[in-house]
Amino acid sequence: MSTSNRAKHWEKTRGLMFVMLGLWVFFGFVIHMFVNVLNNIVILGFPLGFYMAAQGSLIAFVIMLFVFARKQNAIDEEYGVAED
Repeated sequence: MSTSNRAKHWEKTRGLMFVMLGLWVFFGFVIHMFVNVLNNIVILGFPLGFYMAAQGSLIAFVIMLFVFARKQNAIDEEYGVAED
């Protein structure tokens, strides 16, 4: 792999990593800062703040794992460094 391809690969990988880190901070900390406000919204009989604190963030993290793996694999295939 040439030096320019390595730099481009790392640039895309770093961008994806920072997006995922931002989402992780949002679902891990920011949502929980607004639990009292979110409790005013009720979905299926449960306050949204309670739901996000109990299960919503965990579901978001699992979805983020699958999205990250798929996107990183696409980046690796684009630059010819994917594992078989």
